[in-house]
Amino acid sequence: MTVSATLAANEAIAARRAAGQEVLALGFGEAGIPVHPLLRQRLAQAAGQTAYGPVAGTDAAREAAAGYWTRRAIPTAKEQVLLGPGSKPLLFALLHAAGGDVVLPKPAWVSYGAQAEMLGRDPIRVPVPEGEGGVPDADAMDAAVRAARAAGRDPRIVVVTLPDNPTGRLASEQSVKALCEAARELDLIIAADEIYRDLVFEPGAFPSPSAWAPERTVTTTSLSKNYALGGWRIGAARFPDSPLGERLRESVRGTASELWSSTPMPMQHAAAYAWSDPQELVDRVALARRLHGSVANAVAEVFAGAGCEVMPPQGGFYVWPDFEPLRASLAADWGIATSADLAEVLLERFGIVVLPGSAFGDDPERLTIRVAVPGLYGENDSERLAALVSDEPASMPWIGDALEGLAQKLRALTAPE
Repeated sequence: MTVSATLAANEAIAARRAAGQEVLALGFGEAGIPVHPLLRQRLAQAAGQTAYGPVAGTDAAREAAAGYWTRRAIPTAKEQVLLGPGSKPLLFALLHAAGGDVVLPKPAWVSYGAQAEMLGRDPIRVPVPEGEGGVPDADAMDAAVRAARAAGRDPRIVVVTLPDNPTGRLASEQSVKALCEAARELDLIIAADEIYRDLVFEPGAFPSPSAWAPERTVTTTSLSKNYALGGWRIGAARFPDSPLGERLRESVRGTASELWSSTPMPMQHAAAYAWSDPQELVDRVALARRLHGSVANAVAEVFAGAGCEVMPPQGGFYVWPDFEPLRASLAADWGIATSADLAEVLLERFGIVVLPGSAFGDDPERLTIRVAVPGLYGENDSERLAALVSDEPASMPWIGDALEGLAQKLRALTAPE
């Protein structure tokens, strides 16, 4: 097992900067805004809480998480909630509890497939509907699961992401409903990673699988993306109010007791406050949503201007350009044949750190990359805060300069002199 591609990208960025090399950091999926002072205060207040806590989490933190989901039209009791040091270990423990093979959208976040492989399972990857992301096409999933079972495999769980990492797209209600119907027919558990839920750019109904398959959907979230607290490591899982949900929760709780014992108490104290949706933090998330949407759409326009195929991002802070229209010239000028080749040329020749589509399970020969836009928000907290509160974040001078620099580098890539 190698280091996660996203974390490896972060280390590459740090190494290049330490060596004094130019770098445009578009590889690491970190939200890129400073911590809110009220959250910092809550963490400091609980710094003395050094005793082990309950395996599932404190009552206060689980009540707050239950309220968070209930206010988002997913009625939840605290008994359905289990906390962990980030959503990643919760997802891993859930895959372990489910047993059998794992179905993933294609492409999908890097850790899903890696976690399945750590459990000795080769993930079953199913393409997403055209123009969408994060959810396998229901008909294709039905065919893939039935073929896998006929071949002696045992698919038991499908993982979806709403909105999606890496594509930045939000699956349609129609696609999510169809997936839920197929999962029920195939008796699959649904793991719904909704870590970016609060960062959907346009208001409207959110297509959570828990609305149409409540008896079999486990939903996860954390504070890493909406509050930019990735390093604090706290996440929550909501289990369905059903016999299946109770069985899965107890299995995950048992795994938690052996792997992480309990979620750090100071983080739970801060999370209990954040998940209660105080107005100050609701306002902060609204600003973050505007920042991510403004810059992500500006970045998408830059790649489109360079000749790439790219769908407008709908949530999170990612863009998913496809260089297929430029394949012939990239092959002739740079010897690029795969997404890994493309990412390497962008790094070594232009100092642009991105991740190849193949890291997310996309076909290696497809010329897709994932671009994480928070690396453009500023060089320090002062710039990032100014961008956060700006009515037009993409027009901030340093962001505009970075966008123009990216455009120039892409012109040099696609039309070298």
